[in-house]
Amino acid sequence: MTVALMWEARATEGRGAELVAWAREQKLPEAPSRRETFRAPQDRVLVITWWEAAYDASDLPELPDPPGDLVTRPVHRWRFEAVGEG
Repeated sequence: MTVALMWEARATEGRGAELVAWAREQKLPEAPSRRETFRAPQDRVLVITWWEAAYDASDLPELPDPPGDLVTRPVHRWRFEAVGEG
């Protein structure tokens, strides 16, 4: 089964590029099947990692929280499972 972990944070105003750079620098203890980084208005940054694992796998590595002065609120995290195409 494929599980996608989503990590989303909102940077302090004007520091979106810095948050993108910080997120890209974060290494995970093992490599996911796929990893992508996105940005959006209001200095939001989204990282999605894909894993071949059970939905409730407790050992999947997640990105840490960024330094407190870099974000305006706590990181949001979600977990999804693939349901196939179509």
